[in-house]
Amino acid sequence: MQVTLEQIVRNNPNITLLEHHYAIDVIKSNKLPGGGEEPHCLGLYVQDVKSGKVSTIAADHTVLATGGAGKVYLYTTNPDTATGDGIAMAWRAGCRVANMEFIQFHPTCLYHPYAKSFLITEAVRGEGGMLKLPASAGEAAGTRFMLEQDERAELAPRDIVARAIDAEMKKRGLDHVDLDISHKSPEFLLEHFPTILARCLELGIDITKEPIPVVPAAHYTCGGVVTDLAGRTDLPGLYAVGETSYTGLHGANRLASNSLLECIVLGRAAAQFIEQQPTRKEIALPAWDESRVTNADEEVVLSHNWDELRRFMWNYVGIVRTTKRLERAQHRIRLLKEEIDEYYAHFRITRDLLELRNLVEVASLIVHSALSRRESRGLHFSRDFPDTLPKALPTVLSPDWR
Repeated sequence: MQVTLEQIVRNNPNITLLEHHYAIDVIKSNKLPGGGEEPHCLGLYVQDVKSGKVSTIAADHTVLATGGAGKVYLYTTNPDTATGDGIAMAWRAGCRVANMEFIQFHPTCLYHPYAKSFLITEAVRGEGGMLKLPASAGEAAGTRFMLEQDERAELAPRDIVARAIDAEMKKRGLDHVDLDISHKSPEFLLEHFPTILARCLELGIDITKEPIPVVPAAHYTCGGVVTDLAGRTDLPGLYAVGETSYTGLHGANRLASNSLLECIVLGRAAAQFIEQQPTRKEIALPAWDESRVTNADEEVVLSHNWDELRRFMWNYVGIVRTTKRLERAQHRIRLLKEEIDEYYAHFRITRDLLELRNLVEVASLIVHSALSRRESRGLHFSRDFPDTLPKALPTVLSPDWR
């Protein structure tokens, strides 16, 4: 489907595709001379990441379809571009966000210290794969731990399995657990899991003879920018669709493949609504101002802060949460945000800086939302508030300047 849609876009003469460009921020009318007091979106600033040049793009309608924010965590099944850009841009523009605490974690993602993670499908457990403690667990190595957690053992729902793995890792100080399917014949594994078999072999792991090292990984952002069913955000002229948006469709825990339906149905609804809107009077937009910034001389700051953010989000704001952990994360985020905002104000922007700026913004929203929910529901589990309240309500955050 993705290949087909991309081909359609590339073949359409009315569509200009800007590859290797990165959206910086939307442009609001009330920030411009003569723009009026009622804000609406006029377009956005984008950077050509190869040349570094920043351009102004004017638009009557701007649609944010930038995906989720899985890269805010140390382990994720998401692509490297899932840095919450659309959510962060909309928040800075004054739009509400909702249910950011509901981050879905897939229970089993390949763990390898030097290779990019990839998802190990639930079908492996469905075909008899067993979760066991690894060799680093000492005398307990090889023990199946899901039998004590749920009567369905490895076939329990995603959130239960992910929570059980997380608990064992934190309790025993483990880097990963093992998923063992080696009791099945090589012929069976080649027929049912050819891609996993091949990918693991490339990394020196023969799943016909040894277990797969796995960790839970951030998989889907159920919250996002508050929209209506036409994709409209709180800022006229700005829309959000797909994983960037919050429509309420996923509740507290997404069902598999519902995200694809959401993209198709609500993406089309947004397009149909936009087609019916009149063209606005064109307003001259100012160029990007770089007159007061210099080239960065401490890129190591970015890489260090990026790594620190993803690690403490994994440890403090992951699958199982406590108020103390969340408050620790909130404090660390505040310090990082001050440092990054200062960096952004004084140095020329780069893609790494923009992504980190957005990740810190989204991390703050996740923590704020998690602290606001004083119960456990769906994907949000708090040891301090383990019960579920009778009435389900969304967590809606509003920027202070709205």
